[in-house]
Amino acid sequence: MTQAEKVKDILTILNKLYPNPEVPLQHKDAYTLLISVLLSAQCTDERINKTTPILFKQADNPYDMMKLSVEEIKEIIRPCGLSPMKSKGIAGLSKILVEKYDGEVPNTFEALEELPAVGHKTASVVMAQWFGIPAFPVDTHIHRLAHRWGLSNGKNVVQTEKDLKRLIPEKKWNKVHLQIIYFGREYCPARGHKWESCPICKKYMPKKLRD
Repeated sequence: MTQAEKVKDILTILNKLYPNPEVPLQHKDAYTLLISVLLSAQCTDERINKTTPILFKQADNPYDMMKLSVEEIKEIIRPCGLSPMKSKGIAGLSKILVEKYDGEVPNTFEALEELPAVGHKTASVVMAQWFGIPAFPVDTHIHRLAHRWGLSNGKNVVQTEKDLKRLIPEKKWNKVHLQIIYFGREYCPARGHKWESCPICKKYMPKKLRD
């Protein structure tokens, strides 16, 4: 079987299981999505979705967020981890959005990645899932699965992103990114993974990773 045939089969499996995947982070606009994705670093979506309603009740736009001190933001987002860094990032980017972009979230990778605490993955999620611009955000879960399925050598997330973009048609990137996240949670966890019962790993996991 060629790599192209394997990818086609994997995408068929993902489409059957998750025909219409939704963004797992609760949000109502580009700003609330940006903040939610920023908070999700080293934290579960479940925890984010419990914390952001408390934060957004006080400030769901950059203008109101600027009225909160870094300390106040830090207290609210503490359950999400890395709160000192994340609170400074949220305060800093909110100020920039107001002063430079009239309170709007910019829709280019360059502008997003210039914002405090916004890396390439966070920018990619916002570009893909809010603005609908093709992107392939690679987090640790997608990185792990791509390696398990023999789609990338797994050396780093940068290489994994390049490999997945090369193998998967661009018009499918935004959807497949979400499908892989859901699949990883349900069938392909980091720990306690039983490859024999995983719909994709049982077919495509390289032998050297099975032991």
